[in-house]
Amino acid sequence: DPIANPAVTTTYHVAVSDGFTTINPQVTVTVNAIPATPTITASGPTIFCAGGSVTLTSSAGTSYLWSNGATTQSINVTTSGTYTVKVTNASGCQSAASAATLVTVNALPLTPTITSGGPTTFCAGGSVTLTSSAESSYLWSNGATTQSINVTTSGSYSVIVINASGCQSAPS
Repeated sequence: DPIANPAVTTTYHVAVSDGFTTINPQVTVTVNAIPATPTITASGPTIFCAGGSVTLTSSAGTSYLWSNGATTQSINVTTSGTYTVKVTNASGCQSAASAATLVTVNALPLTPTITSGGPTTFCAGGSVTLTSSAESSYLWSNGATTQSINVTTSGSYSVIVINASGCQSAPS
């Protein structure tokens, strides 16, 4: 029904009578457009390791309302979750929510522990095996990439472990 649901700005004439006089006032009804559903653009990967972040930016609007309560056009995300945004136009009409953007923050592995297979002080010609706590892959300070290394020279040795998500630990 065009009178109940006007699609554009329309002028309606209404006859009003008090029994003696008929008045024909005009009533103008304005229907403001709802903004297009916004889109979200990510500044980089939406899957990253703890300590990282990604900026999510909404397409243009007059004001913004993110699913996490933020009201800026862009948000810096550091925690896992699903993020949507609604925009409001100059007429005060709010859009439908954007498609959801999933952000996944993978945990860092624990700092590894190194155990020695014997004394770490020995005579020339001797050796000791150093073994890292278990993880998906390893990077030792001497360049080795195995869980255990055989050490024959003096020095300090550390290891970084990398988990299945590709996140690196702090060095041991």
